[in-house]
Amino acid sequence: MRIALAAVVAATIGAVAVLPGAASAAAAAPTLRFHGAQYDSPGKDTRSAASLNAEWISLVNSGTSAVNLKGWTVRDKANHVYTFGNVSIPGKGGRIWLHTGKGTTKAPNAYWGSGNYVWNNTGDTAYLRRPSGVAHDSCSWKQKSGRTWVAC
Repeated sequence: MRIALAAVVAATIGAVAVLPGAASAAAAAPTLRFHGAQYDSPGKDTRSAASLNAEWISLVNSGTSAVNLKGWTVRDKANHVYTFGNVSIPGKGGRIWLHTGKGTTKAPNAYWGSGNYVWNNTGDTAYLRRPSGVAHDSCSWKQKSGRTWVAC
């Protein structure tokens, strides 16, 4: 009788553990996510290459395996869209910076190729989508006095 009761208790606990929504917080957190954003390029907004490239958003991969970003997109609230080419971000804390201006993409740096600033200094939201178009992560901010950078 005790063995049968123990089996029923074990089965019940196992069933509860696999209920939808019962996933642990660690399992729910994406391993590829936004890390931070330099939304206001330091200094005067001159639209020079240096000024545009000082505006960026970064991704971090906290998983153990590299992630190929080909087809992933980053967009802002105004629907300016950047699509990654064949570039990978290593696991275990690997990062990539997506700069607004022009340059040659080679990890850990990617370049939007824009001649205008993308991220609004007064507040914006960045959206990361999988190649399938499914939303994966987002990062929002509002301007804070004296701040030009935000952690996501």
